[in-house]
Amino acid sequence: MITSVKCEYALHALFDLAAQRSSEPVKIAEIARRQNIPQKFLELILANLKQGGFVESRRGAEGGYRLARPASQITVGDVLKYVDGKNGERNGARRSAESPFAVLWKQVDDKAAELLDKTNFETLAREWGERQSRFVPNWEI
Repeated sequence: MITSVKCEYALHALFDLAAQRSSEPVKIAEIARRQNIPQKFLELILANLKQGGFVESRRGAEGGYRLARPASQITVGDVLKYVDGKNGERNGARRSAESPFAVLWKQVDDKAAELLDKTNFETLAREWGERQSRFVPNWEI
């Protein structure tokens, strides 16, 4: 699966917003720091995601970005289609209808698209939090 850097950053930004416990807007600088995304690039990405209806913004000292709808209603597939215009595909240049692998690659793409279209950011954030909490170090001796 091939996605653009812009799409990867968009996914990470939306994940960051989905992982927030509060519905208060989050500052761009905080998202950029936590997700290791260049802030200027993130500003452009969030503006694009706002046009797509994924996030909304608030101006001012208490401003920032938050999800425009519940994380359970935003799927990875939605973001891939919006940002990259597709569900991400393997290198299409090497594909050919005459290839013995053409049907196999089509099936792989269809299964990947199905998984991406049913994976939402609420589930991603919850599962990530559960995995992270399992590995809390115990410093008792």
